[in-house]
Amino acid sequence: MKKLSPKDNIVVLTGAGISAESGIRTFRDSGGLWENHRIEDIATYSGFRKNPALVWEFYRKRWEQSKIAKPNAAHYALVELEHYFNDSFTLITQNVDGLHTKAGNLSVVEMHGSLNRCYCTSCKHGLSMEEADAKQLIPLCPICGSYLRPDIVWFGEIPISLFEIENSLKKCDVFIIIGTSGVVYPAAGFVMTAKLMGAKTIAINLESPDNLTFLDEFYKGKSGDILPGLVKEWTGIG
Repeated sequence: MKKLSPKDNIVVLTGAGISAESGIRTFRDSGGLWENHRIEDIATYSGFRKNPALVWEFYRKRWEQSKIAKPNAAHYALVELEHYFNDSFTLITQNVDGLHTKAGNLSVVEMHGSLNRCYCTSCKHGLSMEEADAKQLIPLCPICGSYLRPDIVWFGEIPISLFEIENSLKKCDVFIIIGTSGVVYPAAGFVMTAKLMGAKTIAINLESPDNLTFLDEFYKGKSGDILPGLVKEWTGIG
């Protein structure tokens, strides 16, 4: 694709693939388990009610892993892209590790929540994991004393900022997908919305995504290898 105008409206969607290149393990394996746990046990609210200590142990480890993980070349390429487009750039991520913010992106929509936050199951008071003293077996709310839960969108729950995401997809000129298989909805359907509204659609992934038919361009491989070069083409910088 040729150089893009700074006036173009750009929306980027990232998935587990971009974080995997920073050493973040993808939760789900081919057997349908999340790191040897049944999804129902650690990624649903009913699982949390049944065994909150197990759920906290699981997400505490993910949080500790994310704290030491470092952004890779693809993350930094997206920072360059945001600097080029400024207010006409939106980054939507399915990841909860905070690596985009750590790299320097500002316009980040964390549709599945964040490992860096938690909130009260009763009064909904929100706080950072550091403030919550996440080392406790089951951290408690400092306001009302109820259980805190990780600020993660579990199965059966509604992703964050869906209305805002839909609006950004309807007005974008270019929609870029990075490191996602196109299987998990609603995110897998975003490319359809963008395409139907006239956007140019591009994807980078290790394997062909399930929604390949909605893509104008597909680049197979690691995003850290491919994206920096594409960003230079799109912006004419570097």
